[in-house]
Amino acid sequence: MSRVGAQPIPVPSGVEVAISGNEVSVKGPKGALQQRFDPDMILSEENGVVQVGRPTDQRQHRALHGLTRTLVANMIQGVNEGYVKTLELVGIGYRVHQSGKGVSLSVMLSHTVEVEAPPGIELTVEGTNIVRISGADKQAVGHVAAKMRSVRPPNAYTGKGIRYQGQQIKLKPGKSARRALE
Repeated sequence: MSRVGAQPIPVPSGVEVAISGNEVSVKGPKGALQQRFDPDMILSEENGVVQVGRPTDQRQHRALHGLTRTLVANMIQGVNEGYVKTLELVGIGYRVHQSGKGVSLSVMLSHTVEVEAPPGIELTVEGTNIVRISGADKQAVGHVAAKMRSVRPPNAYTGKGIRYQGQQIKLKPGKSARRALE
C-alpha cells in the first residue's frame, strides 16, 4: 500500500470540494481550481475528508495513487492558503519595476524584458530587486517563477542574475585563481 496515497486529505472550513467521476473542483477564499485525473483512480469525499484509492497493485496504479493524492492536496492548500515564490535580482543595474499586472525586468540586456502575469497569478514588486509570485495553482506559480528566472539565471562565476530567495550559489574559481593553484 502506498504511504502517500493512503493518507486522508482533510478539507478545511471555507473550502468546497466537488468530485464528479474523475474530475475534482475545489473552491476557496483564494480562488477556484479544477482538474481531471486518471479514470482508474477512485476519489471520494466523506465528512470533510477526501480519500484517494486505486483498483490494483500494478506499477502504473501505484504511481498514480500517490500523484493523484498529492495533486488534490495541493489544490486544497492552494485555494485555502495560496502559494508564493520569491525571486531576487542580484547584481549592479539589475532592477525590476511594476508595470500594470506584470513586471519589467532590467537585467543588463539590450532591452527590458516584460513579463505578464497569467490569469490567477499575481506579481508584486518589493523595493527594486525582489519579486513575489503568488497564486492558488502551485504548478502555475512555479512555472512563472522558472520562466522569469530563465531570463537571466545566476552566473556561476560572479553570482549575478535572478535567483530564488535563499538559493545558495556555489561560485566557481575564475581563470586567475585556477592558475594560482597550478
